[in-house]
Amino acid sequence: MAISLAEPHYFTAGDGVRLACREVGAGRPVVLLHGYMSDSVTNWLRYGHADAVAAKGFRVIMLDFRAHGSSDKPHNLDRYPRDILTDDALALVNYLGLEDYDLGGYSLGARTASRMLARGARPGRVILSGMGLEGLTDVDRRAGHFRGILENLGKHERGSPAWMVEAFLKTTGGDPVALLGIINTFAGTPLETLKTFTMPIQVLCGVEDEDNGSAPDLAAALPNAVYAEVPGGHMSAVVKPELGAAMAAFLAG
Repeated sequence: MAISLAEPHYFTAGDGVRLACREVGAGRPVVLLHGYMSDSVTNWLRYGHADAVAAKGFRVIMLDFRAHGSSDKPHNLDRYPRDILTDDALALVNYLGLEDYDLGGYSLGARTASRMLARGARPGRVILSGMGLEGLTDVDRRAGHFRGILENLGKHERGSPAWMVEAFLKTTGGDPVALLGIINTFAGTPLETLKTFTMPIQVLCGVEDEDNGSAPDLAAALPNAVYAEVPGGHMSAVVKPELGAAMAAFLAG
């Protein structure tokens, strides 16, 4: 299915929520999933990561999660059941008729990619970026952190981690009510299930990023994973060209 390059294209999820996706490049499909409070433009397009991957001969398909980017942002909580983001990502794969493809995600996107694998998706190669072992096996460890930020907007100390997240929220034009709903969707993947992911996986993380636990421990837990570091922390690694270069090199390998 042809999609205008980098322009949002829409499809409807199983519960009626309208979801947006964007696409650049041509060749082997790779689905990329962005992080929490971000979107496909901010995570993949703005800093050149999608273009770096596309330059290696890939059709880069980028979903905007519900409550993010150009997708619908419903305020009713019944639109945010546990693991619904995985439903949405699997719906995108089905909608586009993808059978032989690769998959990558950053932070929440990496967690969702792992959930896709747990529920039967079998891409050729997988990138789990901005993610550590605890971020997949213990999803509640960060839920309270994000609730506190979203429920106290305008009250955070300038320069604090919470203030930085709020500043990022402003740059993306995020909807705090809808994003609170997203926290209810977080779903983990047990270690025993992670050990069944036998396809080649790149665990790619900023050298200073421990927001989602230990990335080296995640790589060690997976049967066929390589660990790669890029400069920066959780919020800064994603703006650096090294991230896209590392993704492209792995997928093209």
